[in-house]
Amino acid sequence: MANENIKISSRGGSDTANQATFDAGLRAHMVRVYNYMAAGLALSGAVAYALFSLPDLADVFFQVAPGNRVVGLNMLGWVAIFAPLGLLLLTSFRAPQMGVTSVQAVYWAITALMGVSLSLLLFTYTGASVARTFFVTAAAFGALSLYGYTTKRDLTAVGKFFFMGLVGLILASIVNMIWPSGIVSFVISAAGVLIFSGLIAFDTQKIKEQYAEALGNEAAQKVAIFGALSLYLDFVNLFQFLMSFLGQRR
Repeated sequence: MANENIKISSRGGSDTANQATFDAGLRAHMVRVYNYMAAGLALSGAVAYALFSLPDLADVFFQVAPGNRVVGLNMLGWVAIFAPLGLLLLTSFRAPQMGVTSVQAVYWAITALMGVSLSLLLFTYTGASVARTFFVTAAAFGALSLYGYTTKRDLTAVGKFFFMGLVGLILASIVNMIWPSGIVSFVISAAGVLIFSGLIAFDTQKIKEQYAEALGNEAAQKVAIFGALSLYLDFVNLFQFLMSFLGQRR
C-alpha cells in the first residue's frame, strides 16, 4: 500500500510538472504571437505615415489633389490594396508546404502592403482622431483578447456565427460600393465593429488550441505567425470600422 501511494504521488508530481511546462510554453507562444502582431502594426503604421508625409511617394500610389486630398488610385495603388487578399489566398492553399521563412516573408509583405490602405485614413481624418481611435481599438483589443485567452467557454459556435456575419458583411460592402447608401454604410460599420470584436476573442482562443496541437518547433513558429496574422487583421478591421464613428474628417 505504501509503495502504491508513492507511485500515485510520483505520477501526480509528474502531471503537475508537465502542466507547468505546458503553461510556460503557452505563455511564451502567446508573447511571440503578440510580438509579431505588434511588429506588423508598426510596419503598417510606418508605411502609412511615409506615404502621407512624402508627396512624391504618395504620387506613386494615389492621385493627390491640392490640399493633400486623395481623389483616386493609380494602377500601383490598386495592386497594393488587393495584393494582401491574393497573398492570403495563396497561404491558405500552400500553408502546409511553406517553411517558416516563407511564412514570415508573406506576413511582412501583407502588413507592409496594408500600410498603403491605412494611409488613406491619414489623408481622410485628422491625426488626433486617428491616434485617439487607435488607442480605443488597442484597449478594446486587449480586453477582448484577454477574455478569449482566459474564458472556459468554448467559442467555436460564436466563431462560426461571426464568420457567417463576415461573409454577409463582405457581400453588403460590395453592394454598397455599387449602390452607395448612407444608412447601409452606417449599418455595415456597426456590424463590422461587432463582428471583429467577436473574432478577436474567438481567434485568441483558437490560437491557444492550435498551440496544443502543434508538433515540433517549426510547426509552433508557423502557428504563431498565422495566429499573429489573424489577430492583426482583426485589429486593423476593427480600427477601420471604428474610424467611421470616431474619426474627424480633415
